[in-house]
Amino acid sequence: NLDSMLVLLQSDLSRQGVPTGAKGVCGSCQKPIAGKVVRALGCAWHPEHFVCARCGGELGGGSFFEKDGAPYCPRDYGRLFSPRCARCAQPILDKMVTALDKNWHPEHFCCVKCGQPFGEEGFLEKDGQQYCRQDFAELFSSRCQGCGRPILEGYIAALEGLWHPECFVCRECFAPFVGGSFFEDGGHPYCERHFHARRGSLCRGCGEPIAGRCVTAMAQRFHPEHFVCAFCLRPLSKGTFQEQEGKPYCQPCFLRLF
Repeated sequence: NLDSMLVLLQSDLSRQGVPTGAKGVCGSCQKPIAGKVVRALGCAWHPEHFVCARCGGELGGGSFFEKDGAPYCPRDYGRLFSPRCARCAQPILDKMVTALDKNWHPEHFCCVKCGQPFGEEGFLEKDGQQYCRQDFAELFSSRCQGCGRPILEGYIAALEGLWHPECFVCRECFAPFVGGSFFEDGGHPYCERHFHARRGSLCRGCGEPIAGRCVTAMAQRFHPEHFVCAFCLRPLSKGTFQEQEGKPYCQPCFLRLF
């Protein structure tokens, strides 16, 4: 047999003065190694015996991985022991991203809505899923009551809603509210002038809002001091006047003019 042949060969070589000492005992077959040897995992191996514990392929000429004292080829080690990508479920053999208590191939860790990878701005999480800032805002952020777009930073809370600061303006003239004071009509904000214009409470005489006492005449409203004769400009304090082409006149001026 092979062992007998090796013994005879060693004897012949020894008689010729050639060293034939064993290079170790094979970690697999436990027999002396006389020829080529593989040293790995703290042992010596016949090259044909240093094989992958999974597929049986020889490992002497390439790289390998160790697990619990056994050698594995890179392919089988990856299949058996490498972390799995949360998206494709394949082994991760190189670079890896760890996020949301999961492992990912870098190219597979991307927004679940648009599929784009995350840049320097990072990602936002909702119900265990990752989103880019833009899609997170579109899907989950509060909406501005003025423009309907997502609110990402500062906001104003008013009229039972949220507003971008630049959107919280008079609905009529689009002017911002000085000092934060505004008037509401129909659920919309207005400046003082346009609020009174909508309610018909601007003075016909001066065009300014009427906040206190007023005179109602000719289907219009007036500050008491502005309800005057259109010709002599005297106050019509007693309420007696004549109307001509939408203008009020005192009795003497009306008789003189018309």
